[in-house]
Amino acid sequence: MRGRGLMLVAGMKMGQAQAQAQAQQQAQQQAAVEQARQEGAAQAQAAAPATKDVTAELQKLADLHKSGALTDEEFSAMKKKLLGL
Repeated sequence: MRGRGLMLVAGMKMGQAQAQAQAQQQAQQQAAVEQARQEGAAQAQAAAPATKDVTAELQKLADLHKSGALTDEEFSAMKKKLLGL
């Protein structure tokens, strides 16, 4: 009877160890998801100012072109350079 009790205790400890391992794995997965979410948000924030800068620069170029300070060729060349084309 005593041997059977020890086996039961050993089995329970194994079950607890497995449950702890699963809990750790879930915590790691949740941490990875949260990190990816934060990185995505950071990338989106980094991209937003660049878009605004490009838009502002395009507006400046258009204003210079309208005022006659830039020729059509200069405007096109600077616009392509700004847009990375």
